[in-house]
Amino acid sequence: MALGYVRDARPDDAGEIARIQLSTWRHAYKRMLPRRVLDELGEEWMAQQWLAAITEPPSPRHRVLVAVEQAQGSYLVGFAASGDADEAALAPDEALEDLGPGVVSITDLLVEPRWQRRGHGSRLLAASADLWREDGFTTALAWAFDADVAMLRFLESAGWAPDGTTRALDVDDLLVPQSRLHAGLT
Repeated sequence: MALGYVRDARPDDAGEIARIQLSTWRHAYKRMLPRRVLDELGEEWMAQQWLAAITEPPSPRHRVLVAVEQAQGSYLVGFAASGDADEAALAPDEALEDLGPGVVSITDLLVEPRWQRRGHGSRLLAASADLWREDGFTTALAWAFDADVAMLRFLESAGWAPDGTTRALDVDDLLVPQSRLHAGLT
């Protein structure tokens, strides 16, 4: 187990979060998503989106956390973003009120591949769950690509389960299937 911790993201973390997201997607999703789509993602644009998420969240219950590795220095190695469930948490033809009250949605949970299997993902998920409970959430949701076996296994090992809801994202005319998982927070 690595030495590490989780903290709230700071504005100066936005660039590193974007780099981690881009490198992780290009590694983990290279067989799921069209290469051209992954190659066209702009790190600077992504950094601006993360800066806005950190400095101007839609609500106080929207959070970005980062995982820090402490091995021969300190390095940002992963992050988690979550907030009140919104349209992005929905399946096709599902209404927001169908989810019920007290639902939080993970929008991103990533650990850079070279730092995986060192406890960072578990620390991010545990810290997020603690904050969700403080914020009064009772249920958490997350979408995972069906082909992302590592993420599915990780969430299931943490007590999450598929809720039977599926969708397919249209990525450059390629339909990429996803399943939604949930966990109770009480």
